Amino acid sequence: MLQIVGIGLVATFLALIVKEQKPIFAFMLVVFVGCSIFFFLIGQIQEIITMLERIAVNANVNLMYVETILKIIGIAYIAEFGAQITRDAGQGAIASKIELGGKILIMAMAIPILTVIIETILGLLPS
Repeated sequence: MLQIVGIGLVATFLALIVKEQKPIFAFMLVVFVGCSIFFFLIGQIQEIITMLERIAVNANVNLMYVETILKIIGIAYIAEFGAQITRDAGQGAIASKIELGGKILIMAMAIPILTVIIETILGLLPS
């Protein structure tokens, strides 16, 4: 975590200094560092996914549901990351549209899980 914070702070100070002379370079630096931090964390993300899949197999949970939930979480993180970068570029309206798109995709992917939950609840109710 200290590495991530250190890289972030150094990039922030550099971006503030460069922004006065070349704002586009400052923005590109911010995007590059943001992507670098994301790629730095991919190993940790893979370990988490593997652990969750192992837990799901041990609990006899259908992997389709676990994969769908992981995709939903991925969409949320990617949409947030894209929206933040877009806001950093001063494009708040586009950032809002990215967030809206992420929310709609999340709802569309959640429908099969919601359907199973509703069917399960209805199956538990007495006729």
